[in-house]
Amino acid sequence: MLRQPSRYFIGLIILLLFGAWFYQSLPKQLFNSPYSSVALSREGRLMGAHIATDEQWRFPPVKQVPEKFAAALIAFEDKRFWSHPGVDPFAFARAFYLNISQGKVVSGGSTLSMQTIRLSQQNPPRTLWNKFLEVLKAVRLEVRYSKSEILSLYASHAPFGGNVVGLEAAAWRYFGRSQSKLSWAESAMLAVLPNSPGLIHVGRARNKLKAKRDRLLLRMQQQGVLSELDYKLAVTESLPIKPKPLPRIAPHLLDTLLQAHKKSNDPGKVPRFGTSINHSIQRAAMQITKHHAQTLVQRDVNNLAMLVIDNHTF
Repeated sequence: MLRQPSRYFIGLIILLLFGAWFYQSLPKQLFNSPYSSVALSREGRLMGAHIATDEQWRFPPVKQVPEKFAAALIAFEDKRFWSHPGVDPFAFARAFYLNISQGKVVSGGSTLSMQTIRLSQQNPPRTLWNKFLEVLKAVRLEVRYSKSEILSLYASHAPFGGNVVGLEAAAWRYFGRSQSKLSWAESAMLAVLPNSPGLIHVGRARNKLKAKRDRLLLRMQQQGVLSELDYKLAVTESLPIKPKPLPRIAPHLLDTLLQAHKKSNDPGKVPRFGTSINHSIQRAAMQITKHHAQTLVQRDVNNLAMLVIDNHTF
């Protein structure tokens, strides 16, 4: 007579199956989004960019998130980010209490790790089952990546209104500068945008956006992240009126680099092109060229080229 498998053996099988699923629950590459092609000067300054194939301004991911934005984002979204394992039980309990007491969903309790999972899955329906899977995958995310890497993944793929995706693209589109040069007020504004990018936008509901930014700045001041002087200066900063055009300092070079990239043997490589061009010299040359072009066009001369020579080495 065959003996029935013991409940311990069945439990072990279930545990092994769960462990195998848990290990394989995340794809090798978390995000497969197309990225904008970006050309940088030898100093690392932006010279130009092409929009991604899905018509989104989504710059290639960066490894490091600026301290000001990281501090603002964590204060707004996930204050125990550095200590929890991907899920924050206290935030869940608080969200449950608020939702029950107010009779509607007013808080979700999602951590930045959970939000990163949602972004990677293109925001699936908010069902209980999907939420359960999101929790498990957030824990798996914390096992695979460091906290700093998770911050970078979130910041590089979060929506910032319209067709602007990712912190670096948002910094250039809204403020005309790199993410590393954002002020406290600018960092706080961008920290609150992914929370509701469709409802709060620089082009509409500006009072609502500023109020939300200022509440975050006040919270950061109360937590000791901002000094009283930094807070007072930050709340006086105005919001951007509309998205800014991106630099077009070396458009032909970017076109050439992009075509070479498409023909390369590694088409999956991130299209961030570093060059040896000096940003200041290139911008000055473009301005001189534009000035002469405006004069020459009156003489029916529609083509212009410039040769820049270093007299010390030529």
